[in-house]
Amino acid sequence: MTAQAPVHIITDSSCDLSDDVATELGITIIPLEIRFGMQTFTDRVELSTADFWERCRASDDLPSTAAPSPGAFTEAYQRAGDAGASEVVVITLSGGLSATIEAAQQAASQPPDGITCHVVDSRSVSAGLGLLVMGAAQLASGGASGAEIAEAVRSAAPRVRVHAALDTLENLRKGGRIGAAQSLLGSVLSIKPLITVTDGRVEPAGKQRTRTRALTHLVDLVSAESANISQLAVMHADCADIDDFVARIAPLTDIEPMVILIGPVVGAHTGVGTIGVVFIERESAPHQE
Repeated sequence: MTAQAPVHIITDSSCDLSDDVATELGITIIPLEIRFGMQTFTDRVELSTADFWERCRASDDLPSTAAPSPGAFTEAYQRAGDAGASEVVVITLSGGLSATIEAAQQAASQPPDGITCHVVDSRSVSAGLGLLVMGAAQLASGGASGAEIAEAVRSAAPRVRVHAALDTLENLRKGGRIGAAQSLLGSVLSIKPLITVTDGRVEPAGKQRTRTRALTHLVDLVSAESANISQLAVMHADCADIDDFVARIAPLTDIEPMVILIGPVVGAHTGVGTIGVVFIERESAPHQE
């Protein structure tokens, strides 16, 4: 941190931003825990994204996740202060999906001396969270205050759209993130389920009979909203067909899509083969619930 950027941005590892992006923008990422059976790993520290997907393909155990401790956030707040920050803005994955925000809030209730904490629920996850965090970091570097950044994120959060095509709903069902009955969608006739994040929660958004049709559905969503999109990202769970998918998305807007590899936190709940599109609507766009 420098005197020119007294506000430090903190998020959690479900943001799926690369370490290079986080370093470039001065973002601190607090890792969640990843569990395979009896083994527990600290995301990004003890388990890389590449290792996670390799383990998923080789293991019969479906992974699970656990939120960071309040102490992890307290330490991050202290480090920010030691580096010269007077404020931190903490943007977490949706409180409807994880207790991570509760840990951040608990740590913020007794902040280090000289640090003002602003904790914001992104109501999103993965690239949706990542885009919000990047925007916050850019505001911080431009000299915005912590309160201004927090308000900007809260204002943008309802305009974030997250849509994904899965190969199975079994991971989400096991993790309790979607109703058990919906798991049937992924098993009947090889149907490919579609999901969306609505008001901070994962909701079913239909189904397609093949992966090709599922991905075409995502392309059509972007095409329909192209005039309203201010930021765009494509996220994927280590998918071999991602380049072809990006090639279909890229010509639809004048915004170059950011390609984000889904990491262990989100991947534990979506599974191998997931591809999604994430975009933030322009402020003038009509709000859709």
